[in-house]
Amino acid sequence: MTTMTDASVREFKMPDVGEGLTEAEILKWYVQPGDTVTDGQVVCEVETAKAAVELPIPYDGVVSELRFPEGTTVDVGTAIIAVRVAGGAPAPVPAQAEAAAPAAPEVPAAPAAAATASASAPASAEEAKPAARQPVLVGYGVSTSATKRRPRKGPEVTVPAPAQPELNGHAPAADSPRPLAKPPVRKLAKDLGVDLTAVTPSGPDGIITREDVHAAATPAAVTAPAPVAAAPAAPAPAASYDGVRETRVPVKGVRKATAAAMVGSAFTAPHVTEFVTVDVTRTMKLVEELKQDKEMQGRRVNPLLLIAKALLVAIKRNPDINASWDEANQEIVVKHYVNLGIAAATPRGLIVPNIKDAQDKTLPQLADSLGELVATAREGKTSPSAMQGGTVTITNVGVFGVDTGTPILNPGESAILAIGAIKLQPWVHKGKVKPRQVTTLALSFDHRLVDGELGSKVLADVAAILEQPKRLITWA
Repeated sequence: MTTMTDASVREFKMPDVGEGLTEAEILKWYVQPGDTVTDGQVVCEVETAKAAVELPIPYDGVVSELRFPEGTTVDVGTAIIAVRVAGGAPAPVPAQAEAAAPAAPEVPAAPAAAATASASAPASAEEAKPAARQPVLVGYGVSTSATKRRPRKGPEVTVPAPAQPELNGHAPAADSPRPLAKPPVRKLAKDLGVDLTAVTPSGPDGIITREDVHAAATPAAVTAPAPVAAAPAAPAPAASYDGVRETRVPVKGVRKATAAAMVGSAFTAPHVTEFVTVDVTRTMKLVEELKQDKEMQGRRVNPLLLIAKALLVAIKRNPDINASWDEANQEIVVKHYVNLGIAAATPRGLIVPNIKDAQDKTLPQLADSLGELVATAREGKTSPSAMQGGTVTITNVGVFGVDTGTPILNPGESAILAIGAIKLQPWVHKGKVKPRQVTTLALSFDHRLVDGELGSKVLADVAAILEQPKRLITWA
């Protein structure tokens, strides 16, 4: 969102990059005063309560001022950077590389939603601040109150507009209004080579969504190479406290949202947790065989892959487990799709991105999705959309050497499966005690919509598949 401060300087305001958030912390500036920027160029990275997001600038020009230093938490709708657009005098470069924060930046009464504007046709869109947001986990749910955008303003000529680049062989008309799209969507369109003026919007009040951009780019889409899982981060060195008895760490961003969500979930949904210990020796052998399969070369193959597939098969056999509770209408909403969440611990806190429509994926496709999800989470690049709409979640506490746990449901979901450590243990196999690979699974579910019989059937099915993985074929 932009406003005019003089004939040639525009201010870019902190957008609502998470659909209803009210603030974000500036993590890093990628530009400094005096730098030239172009439409769609990423100028900074911010962290919201949902994820770290890169913000692209929506016009061409020269940076004249950074309004806040790194590490500052800024309200949505507050100007964070000033840019002298084409046609204005060159911006002076200050002696200090880091711009000082303004004395008293004007903060709007209600947080403004993300929007863009051109020099020839400024446009703005604001969203009213939610009256009462419920605590939600990272990326899960938004305010139930309806939002309303102000109607788009008519053309208002101020200064000559910079030349628009051609995309997909089409040049936008000089007198046409700038398409309404949030900065992340505008950057996506630029990356995919999509002309926003040729995209049919499906969002409210003519807003172009990410789905609209992807639909426009479908004919020219190219399959991306399978990502390579990032190496585990090196452990942080032990801190020296020099006799200090206490250290206070501010809770904000992802960690703050996670804490609120877990409290809300624990005291809203009546949790029940069931456990089963299972011999997974055959599953571990299958993992090793799949690693040698040419169809799986270069893909992420590990026990989590087969456990995820086992859970999907169990859900197919017991579809009522894949549901949510509608408190307002006192209804159970059964989902006919599975957005499979994978809990990931990151330096910024717990996030739960999910694999959309996981039920339709083959084993190689599921491996690709898991690899991409894990790599993106480790890099801190998980988008808010990737963390929305989950239906069932898996959390792998076994990677920390833990036998099992009682996981808390993500808000809006009915079940979460915890995987314990897989260890070599004495086990009775074919009438004899032998060393076998054994693990303990724990399934927590919402007892308002999942009774003990249904929860037990799902957990038993997962265990049966892991004990005899050929059931992936016979039960699928």
